[in-house]
Amino acid sequence: MTDSIMSKAATMEIPINSNGDTGTLPEDDSLEQAAKLQWSLDEKVGSSRGTRDLQQVMVSGPNLNETSIVSGGYGGTAEGIIPTSSIKGSNMHHSSSSSSGMAEETTRGVAVEKLENMKKWSLNTYKCTKQMISERFGRGSRTVDLELEAQIEVLRDTKRKYENVLRLARALTNHFYNMVQTQHALGDTFADLSQKSPELRDEFGYNAETQKLLCKNGETLLGAINFFVSSINTLVNKTMEDTLMTIKMYENARLEFDAYRSDLEELSLGPRDAVGMARIEAAQQQYQAQKDKYERLRSDVTIKLKFLEENKVKVMHKQLLLFHNAISAYFAGNQQQLEQTLKQFNIKLRPPGADKPSWLEEQ
Repeated sequence: MTDSIMSKAATMEIPINSNGDTGTLPEDDSLEQAAKLQWSLDEKVGSSRGTRDLQQVMVSGPNLNETSIVSGGYGGTAEGIIPTSSIKGSNMHHSSSSSSGMAEETTRGVAVEKLENMKKWSLNTYKCTKQMISERFGRGSRTVDLELEAQIEVLRDTKRKYENVLRLARALTNHFYNMVQTQHALGDTFADLSQKSPELRDEFGYNAETQKLLCKNGETLLGAINFFVSSINTLVNKTMEDTLMTIKMYENARLEFDAYRSDLEELSLGPRDAVGMARIEAAQQQYQAQKDKYERLRSDVTIKLKFLEENKVKVMHKQLLLFHNAISAYFAGNQQQLEQTLKQFNIKLRPPGADKPSWLEEQ
């Protein structure tokens, strides 16, 4: 009888609606009676565990909305059923909590660091601005190195004058380059007319040769002038500019040094209680740090000014000699001396904008 009931239950269809719940069957009462009968029989033989599982499957049906991991086989106890949704949710919650905690801690650390930097910058800017205004209105004192400041002023004046020389030399290069190009075109025109005008062949030929020679010497002189311009540009816009950048850093350090010195002097005149002494000690440390920075940059400026002066004399001695010899040889018509000048200074430069050899080099 038990086997027949089991056979009937096993062949029953359990309909499931769209939500995964079991539908209402007309045979529900018979199934329940069969389950109860099986329960009583199994109690007599001591096998209630498997019957409860069978009753759960036949009456309730499988829940398709939840996937479970069953430990110990299908007929295991309820303690062996571990919903996978709870496992995934727990792991994901723990992982997201850890990652979010680390991200928040990192963000908090960056924010605190930026806040501290902003606080230091604001305090330093306030003190320097206050010192600058005091100096301009004659109420504050400033540290002055008369010898060094005189050298700095000489350098700035020298740079302005050398920039004017550089501007004029570039203008000369442009004008002379245009003249050489005109001579080049004029020589080609004379040579063409010499072939097409038999009655003036010799006259056009002489002028064509003269313009070609002037063009060749002009290209040689352009090489010398370009080398002169390049060297002056390096001296003015790199060497001198580098020294002036160091001077600017030195002047900023001097302003900061005076600002913290004035702050220390004001605190020294205040009360000498515990809070006041702590502020004085902190101001003393900041003052010493600014003093070390100021003295280090002052030493750097002194050294750079010395080396710049030596370099300037060396470079300008060579460039002025080159410029003089090249200009003199060109306008004297001394082609050999002009070429010798370029060889003396190892100059192998082409005219500005020339991407290929000149027509004289192609002959």
